[in-house]
Order: sequence, then structure tokens, then C-alpha cells
Amino acid sequence: MRTTLAGLMAVAVVGLSGCGNDSTDTPSPPSAGGSSAAVTGNVTVFAAASLTESFTEIGKDFEAANPGTKVIFNFAGSSALATQINQGAPADVFASAAPKNMATVTDAGNGTGTATTFVKNQLVIAVAKGNPKGIKGLSDLTKPGLKVALCAEQVPCGAAAKKAIDAAKVKITPVTLEQDVKGALSKVKLGEVDASLVYRTDAKAATADVDAVEFPESAQAINDYPIIVLKKAPNAAGAQAFVDYVLSDKATSLLTEAGFQAP
Repeated sequence: MRTTLAGLMAVAVVGLSGCGNDSTDTPSPPSAGGSSAAVTGNVTVFAAASLTESFTEIGKDFEAANPGTKVIFNFAGSSALATQINQGAPADVFASAAPKNMATVTDAGNGTGTATTFVKNQLVIAVAKGNPKGIKGLSDLTKPGLKVALCAEQVPCGAAAKKAIDAAKVKITPVTLEQDVKGALSKVKLGEVDASLVYRTDAKAATADVDAVEFPESAQAINDYPIIVLKKAPNAAGAQAFVDYVLSDKATSLLTEAGFQAP
């Protein structure tokens, strides 16, 4: 009897031990779609005005690749966007047209990690179709009676224009200073000025309305475009996914086709 009882207890212990191993060592089956949840919800992107056409297209592609997401853009001058972010405007991603404006955000502690340069951009002279004034370079923009639009110096296109003009050792007196590159370009499109200094990408996007004149000094005023996930991003997962998408081969191909340069 004692032998039989001891044997039964041993079997019970072994059985309980086996149950314990099943509950602690056997991994749960993975959830559908991998270990991380799918990206959903709104992704708010503050982006330089010069990225309008390209990022609008990238946003559509991102939404198609991530059903349940909606990319909301705020396009403006990078300096204005940096100010809005530092004042608490809700945003997930910041894409600047210059490192200086990105530093305004990161130095204030409103970025996560290190910003990544994803493209570069270069200036051209935008003129009316057919170039009726015969503009060939920056020196032509000093001619009496010629109306020129520039970006204000605090925005990236204006800072780059100043570098190029200084390199050419000319003095250009603009009739208007615009707060972003789209504003400078629109003055030419509307016939309000004869020329403006804009990014190559903006002129390319407006080939139906303007021609682009290349000039050598623009090589000394190339702008880097950095992008970052913001510290207080309402949708941090969506923000990181969007940044990753911008850095992907597909998005890079779209950006270079639009006239941007690889970093």
C-alpha cells in the first residue's frame, strides 16, 4: 500500500511539472501582421513649402501602403513651421528646407533623436515662359527696371539666395520679399515680377507657367533637407513610419525625379 501511494504521488508531481512547463515556456502564437501593431490614425506633417508637390504624392503612397492612416500636411516656410512647433502646435513630423530651421526645433528639445537629411535642393532663376527679358544669370537681375522677387532671408530659399548673390558679387534690389518659395514663384507666374530665385524643384513643378535659368553660383548655396519625428508627436508610431517611408527607395526615387538631389 505504501509503495503504491508513493508511486501515485510521483506521477502527480510529474504531471504538474509538465503543466507548469507548458504555461511558462511555450511562446504564444504571433499576432497577425507581426509583433508590432499596424500603423493607423492621422499623421500630421509640417513640411517646407518646396516639398508640397512631392510630399503630397508621397502622402498618398503612404496611405495606400498603410490602410487606416491619413496624412495631414501643413506646408509653409520652414522658419514659420519651426516657430509653430516650438509654440506647441500639434505635429508628428517636421521636414525642413534647411538645417538651421531644424536646429531651432531640436535645440528647443522638440525633436527625437537626430534629424536625417533626405534630399538637397538648388536654386534657379524663374522667368516667364520664353524668357522675354533674356535673363542669363544673376548679373542680369541688376538691370534697371527689371522687377525681381526674393524670399525673405529668414526662410531657407532667402538664405540660399543671399549666399548665391554674395558669391556672384552683385547687388539685387527686390521689389518684394516673400515668406516662402511658393510666394516668390507665384509673383512670376502672375506676371507681377520678371524673375525670382526659387528652388529647381519648384520651377520644374511649374513648367507650364515658367522657365528655369540655371546659374553657376547656385552650387554654392545648396540646401540640405532634414526630417525628424517630433518629441510630442500625437501619433509617434505613425510619425516614425512616415519618416521611414520618406527615406525608402521608392520615395527617394520620386523626390529625385522631381528635381531634388540625393543627400
